[in-house]
Amino acid sequence: MAALFGSRVRRLRTAAGLTQAELGDRTHVVSTRITQIERASGAKPTLALARALDAALGADNLLVELWPYVYREAFPDWSRAFMAHSERAVAIGEYAAHVVPGLLQTEEYARAVLSVGLTLSSEAQLEERLTVRMGRQERLGSADRPALWVVLDEAVLRRPVGGHAVMRGQLERLIEAAAEPHIDVQVLPFDQGEHDAMGGSLTILALSDGSEVAYTEGAHYGQLIEDPAEVRRFSLTYDRLRAAALPPLMSLDMIRSVMEGNHRGAKVPSRSERRRVAQEQLQQSGGRQLRGGGGRVPRPRARP
Repeated sequence: MAALFGSRVRRLRTAAGLTQAELGDRTHVVSTRITQIERASGAKPTLALARALDAALGADNLLVELWPYVYREAFPDWSRAFMAHSERAVAIGEYAAHVVPGLLQTEEYARAVLSVGLTLSSEAQLEERLTVRMGRQERLGSADRPALWVVLDEAVLRRPVGGHAVMRGQLERLIEAAAEPHIDVQVLPFDQGEHDAMGGSLTILALSDGSEVAYTEGAHYGQLIEDPAEVRRFSLTYDRLRAAALPPLMSLDMIRSVMEGNHRGAKVPSRSERRRVAQEQLQQSGGRQLRGGGGRVPRPRARP
């Protein structure tokens, strides 16, 4: 992608009748930096430089749109593979242990999350990461949008990331998202106790060819799992989390309760009561059942 980006810069520069030095002057970098970009050598262009090049060359956002793909090349192979799988997944199941998943984050919440971390080195890098994260959300509104099923640990709701105002906006976003026909949100309450995914977050991606991949993540690491037997094991873990969580309607009640400042939270029914309500909701939505180990993340229920 860096080579493709560089070739586009060279083609646009030549068409504009500019030398590398002249383009460097217009974008406030030395001519050797333009040479590096066109040859895909040296440091990759920053988002700010991509924007400056786009403006100077009249590229109509072509270079800005290419930039996220160049940015990804700095990530490890397994991370790039996960991103590629995510972009073509037909269904996504996520368990979030600590923060709202990136696909449902507001910009303010995402900024607060990305502002902390051992690898953050500058404000420019923060803006780059924020641009990439918010850009990933565009697929949820596209024609080939995936079904998204999110299970949030109750801790995600209780931790005021970015302050109470930012957190309130994020909780409102969750409620809005859950109203979408292709998105389901559940909350795993504290009283559920221990479970198989306590060590971190878990994502299951169902692909169009019928296969699945899994991804686990902690504070400073991530792991992509592609071995079918291992993926089935993680799929079963995710199924158990969904079964143990509050049904979607009760989950929304808890989110609203936290948003309104009721720190005691909504009344949490017993596990047997949750199972009964969940079965009733499944019957009302056409009898859909939880998938077994190794099955695909289900399509979301139809809503009026």
